[in-house]
Amino acid sequence: MADHQADELEQALRRAVRGDVSFDTASRALMTMDASNYRRVPDGVVAPRDADDVAAVLAVCRERGVPVVARGAGTSIAGQATGLGVVLDFTRHMRGIVSLDPERRTAVVQPGAILDDLRTAAGAHGLTFGPDPSTHSRCTLGGMIGNNSCGSHSVAWGTTADNVHELDVLTYGGERVRAAQGLHDLPARLRDGIRSLAGHHLALLRTGFPELPRRISGYALDELLPEKNADLARALTGSEGTLGVVTEATVRLVEAPGARALAVLGYPDESAAAEAAHTLLPYGPLTVEGMAADLVAGASGLPKGGAWLFVEVGGATREEALSRAQEVARAAAEATTGHTVVADPAGQRALWRVREDASGTATRMPDGSEAWPGWEDCAVPPPRLGAYLRDFRALMAQHGLRGTPYGHFGDGCIHVRIDFDLLTEPGIRIFRAFSSDLADLVVAHGGSLSGEHGDGLARAELLPRVYGDEMVGLFSRFKDLWDPEGGLNPGVLARPQRLDQNLRFDPLPRRPVDVEFGYPHDKGDFSAAVRRCVGVAKCRNESVSGSGVMCPSYRVTGEEKHSTRGRARLLHEMLAGEVVQDGWRSEEVRDALDLCLSCKGCRSDCPVEVDMATYKAEFLHHHYEGRVRPAAHYSMGWLPVWLRAASLLRAAPAANALAGVPALAALAKRMGGIAPERDIPELAREPFTRWWREHARTVPRAGNDARTVVLWPDTFTNHLSPSVGRSAVAVLEAAGLRVVVPPGPVCCGLTWVSTGQLDHARTVMRRTLDVMAPALDAGLPVVGLEPSCTAALRTDLPELLTTDPRAARLAESVSTFAQTLERYAPDWQPPRIDRPVVGQTHCHQHAVLGDAAERRLRERAGLTGTLSGGCCGLAGNFGFEDGHYDVSVACAEEQLLPSVRAAEPGTEILADGYSCRTQLHQLAGRRARHLAEVLADRLLGG
Repeated sequence: MADHQADELEQALRRAVRGDVSFDTASRALMTMDASNYRRVPDGVVAPRDADDVAAVLAVCRERGVPVVARGAGTSIAGQATGLGVVLDFTRHMRGIVSLDPERRTAVVQPGAILDDLRTAAGAHGLTFGPDPSTHSRCTLGGMIGNNSCGSHSVAWGTTADNVHELDVLTYGGERVRAAQGLHDLPARLRDGIRSLAGHHLALLRTGFPELPRRISGYALDELLPEKNADLARALTGSEGTLGVVTEATVRLVEAPGARALAVLGYPDESAAAEAAHTLLPYGPLTVEGMAADLVAGASGLPKGGAWLFVEVGGATREEALSRAQEVARAAAEATTGHTVVADPAGQRALWRVREDASGTATRMPDGSEAWPGWEDCAVPPPRLGAYLRDFRALMAQHGLRGTPYGHFGDGCIHVRIDFDLLTEPGIRIFRAFSSDLADLVVAHGGSLSGEHGDGLARAELLPRVYGDEMVGLFSRFKDLWDPEGGLNPGVLARPQRLDQNLRFDPLPRRPVDVEFGYPHDKGDFSAAVRRCVGVAKCRNESVSGSGVMCPSYRVTGEEKHSTRGRARLLHEMLAGEVVQDGWRSEEVRDALDLCLSCKGCRSDCPVEVDMATYKAEFLHHHYEGRVRPAAHYSMGWLPVWLRAASLLRAAPAANALAGVPALAALAKRMGGIAPERDIPELAREPFTRWWREHARTVPRAGNDARTVVLWPDTFTNHLSPSVGRSAVAVLEAAGLRVVVPPGPVCCGLTWVSTGQLDHARTVMRRTLDVMAPALDAGLPVVGLEPSCTAALRTDLPELLTTDPRAARLAESVSTFAQTLERYAPDWQPPRIDRPVVGQTHCHQHAVLGDAAERRLRERAGLTGTLSGGCCGLAGNFGFEDGHYDVSVACAEEQLLPSVRAAEPGTEILADGYSCRTQLHQLAGRRARHLAEVLADRLLGG
């Protein structure tokens, strides 16, 4: 669309709708992709507030011949949530649960309602919505209706179509339709057209569809048969937004079991598991899911085997559910290699998490190479699944491809990501040839090209292989009946585009981009690192899951551009250069990354380990190269230099006094780009290293047989919180370890990394390696006290200094305080404190270092309770930077501050990170302590 036409369309929409109209570069870039291999660039995005807004958008677009695409959470895997023209984003406003009737077991929802929100509301009445895709925490009901989504519990509760009662729909032509059973409420044009189409092809509609539980492909024209009372709601479910736009839906709810138990059954291989799956259906399971060892390598809690079935059963009580799970295990025993039965809810959640993350983890093969959707969910009759899987594996081998099948074995539906080469012409030819051959294989086994995610752009071209030309002709007639102008999601289902068109990789550079970090898991290729994001959108979760972190800024703002996926999409478009045209100078990418806290939560919580903190540092380096930077980059990026200078000049008392003068403090904050709401932290009068020099002279050293450890004097411990260092020395020495401190100044370079000053970060890191060389040569372990600095040594340092072998050696040498005690003083018993705790697990600890050793140390010391997940919101320099204060506070209010306020008197507040302790002090007026301080206090008689 020409610029002047886009401008006129935007203005017309702004006049017509009350919702949000966005035609800016960033908004368009965020909507180019879903979770598929496909990419289409829209002209603009509208977030309607109600059905009248939807009607107004359709009217404006119809007048100008502009296509319209309805979109939910954008987790579709076949490309149908991408589109040209105007995208309707239902996730901002039209996301309510209008009503819930527990007596009738129905709920009325808007299309943007999130599935888990409905399940929570229904759960208060002992009910649930049956279909539950793995994206249940962020997918929308409208998207589920569009795709006819299923999820793992369709064995018991069916597909979305089985659970839809009525739909309120708007056609592209502006007709308002109430779709239910029967045609009497339809406009005459539609009623007569549907009766004619169905009435003249009764035999074909009765015999032309494969009989299997997961037949999702094509239009469900068989639902129009008179013996089904022309169930129009079911016929429209799964139409992928090509026939009408759903503005409201009445859905059915089912009774949720009072308790559940999980029988995990081991089998020699996936074929054996597949052969067994359908034999368990007579036992009335809620779900029968299958996975093989190549997907879940390293997962704990699984019985012996090369593949597993997860068989969930329900019961009125825990005992009944457990008994039924044990019955399943006994019935399957002859064919299994082992089994385990899990009735504990936490244990079940841990195992299900492996399955739910599979759509992301399967995008990387064991050797690190990429794998993609495209043939994500073919389905065959369950008794044919074992034979189909063997043929499927053989077909992949024939084409030189690899993949990791998993999925809904009880329903005969297989998910798989395959290592297609979608970057080169020969690879795309193989992709196309394999797709054609696989379609024939699915048909040979009596199956459906889609068993859950729809046809979209990925499979619709091949529908004639399944249904034949006559049926596919009826699909086109049905499309034309509802949408004669072809304005709704063109190129999908009816008259589809080729499956090798619109691939999202097409515009990406074919040569690696010149970058600073090594990206070792992506072979040094920044494009490959960005491609890690496949769009499953776990980062769009609106609440913290367990101890998770990702993505705090999205949970605060609710805006796609502030999710990990949104930022990855903008980086993708920056590399593509079509929508985002300014490359590294892009203001759209900069603005999206501005609210990234660099918490690194995505590095561990994202199923494909997107590392947005590293991508942000990379971008900032290039964006500001040769240009003046924001003031905060100089004040806080160079913080180690300023603090060391203050220490050498012994200026801490004067600096603290000046910071206590409001006018001077305000001036300093304004000049330094620091949020005016923040207090300037107080500098320590005696840095840790100065105390250490005196301590080393006066305190007797441990014997020569003691294990020597190097205590890392990070900037925050040294200059701002030296009591942590002193306490750590006391505990480590009490544990029988000999402590040494580097002979010269060392720094991990974190503050320069987080502000994207990577050239200077390297300089600092090299100087540090020079100082640490003797310790590294001696093989001494290094103890980190500040989680962010410890994580930087573990990851940022070796990824920036890829050619210096000392960097990898230092990274391998670093342990946290608790890890050091566990590894090098395993027999030491900490003092018993016997006190409840609240507080914060540092984001970098969670994401990079892990906190299992810390949890065990707390348990041994009698410190009971769990620490908050999420993020404290300060996140190093982030929460101090001007413009970030409100987001910083909102992050803290998510979990941390409420948990501290609710704590009983005498509860210990723990936070190993300086940022977390500072946030608690400044926002709650509470003093938090490092675990080392708590242990040392008791050791020293406190």
